[in-house]
Amino acid sequence: MQGPRSPEVHEFSEVVEFLNQNLRLSSSWTISSEYPTALSANNIHNMSIIVEDEKIVSHAVLKPLVIKTPFCIFKVGAIGSVVTDPHHRQRGLSSRNIQNCLSLAEKQDCDMVILWTDQFDFYRRFGFELAGIEHTYVLENKIEIKNTKLRFVDNNRVDPEALLKLHTQHTVHSMRTPDDVRNFLKIPNSNLYTAWNEQNQLVAYAVEGKGVDLTNYVHEWAGSVDCLLDLFSFMQQKRNQPMTIMVPSHSTNLKKNLEKVCTLSHQGFLGMIKIVNRDALFAKIKKAFRAEGFDQIVFEKQGDVVVFGIGTDLYTIKNESDLTRLLFGPLKPTDLDFMSTETQEKLATLLPLPLWIWGWDSI
Repeated sequence: MQGPRSPEVHEFSEVVEFLNQNLRLSSSWTISSEYPTALSANNIHNMSIIVEDEKIVSHAVLKPLVIKTPFCIFKVGAIGSVVTDPHHRQRGLSSRNIQNCLSLAEKQDCDMVILWTDQFDFYRRFGFELAGIEHTYVLENKIEIKNTKLRFVDNNRVDPEALLKLHTQHTVHSMRTPDDVRNFLKIPNSNLYTAWNEQNQLVAYAVEGKGVDLTNYVHEWAGSVDCLLDLFSFMQQKRNQPMTIMVPSHSTNLKKNLEKVCTLSHQGFLGMIKIVNRDALFAKIKKAFRAEGFDQIVFEKQGDVVVFGIGTDLYTIKNESDLTRLLFGPLKPTDLDFMSTETQEKLATLLPLPLWIWGWDSI
């Protein structure tokens, strides 16, 4: 048995076929078309495979993402397509691939890694924890389109540069290239809806679906709140069925407006997150606090605990999962009743840190 290791260039097509057979057997498209930036020849060095008798029997992939936020830039490794051939399961092969992906993330200076799964206990063994905040809103009833001068289009034939320009206006967004967006537009069952003003300028867009995932979920959107609400209304009328809109916690204005028109809302987790480069992450956090005027911020590891606080008002966290949930939510400094009110308020200036992974970037 060989691996875990990265595939050779000539093995790439075999990797894709293995994933198709184990994850997309009933689909009419290849899985690489669903995840064009992760399952691509350009990312082959971040794939992890185990081979037995010259056949791939287990796989996982890491896709590094650069996430820009108002306070700092994170490097996040997304892990996905974790699968082992049914005849080779219960041998720890997926565990070995996951460990290899974590090692790859650490070597490439990722601050943290994230994955999406319902196997919570399995991934907690590797130090992952449900963290981050995701709000979802279910739009069922038709709502009035207020700006009747907008023109709506429901096809994917849009200039990637125009979409990218709106995407980068988000306070939290991934760094993408026009080629990335061009590839995203080709994802099967990924439906783009756009709104245009009288000057034929793109003012809002929204994306529903992504291959076999996220059907009836709006997982990508950008534009002003007013234009987005009109676009969502157009989508709901066009589709004539309920749709769920995924929203980050920091999009307060959009959340407030969706609460008025949506029948259901829910706060959940962004995903399962594990910190892999604690020192670098703490350095970024302390720099962000100092930029806000909190020069006495403390975030550092001492022995088996993390010491944090302001000045001499210091506290400790022993459990890494608690640390992850404090840094990225849903735990808030104001939830820590053992902490002084003054320190709670100061830490709450930045914590939880705004973190969001848009749907096209998920793997």
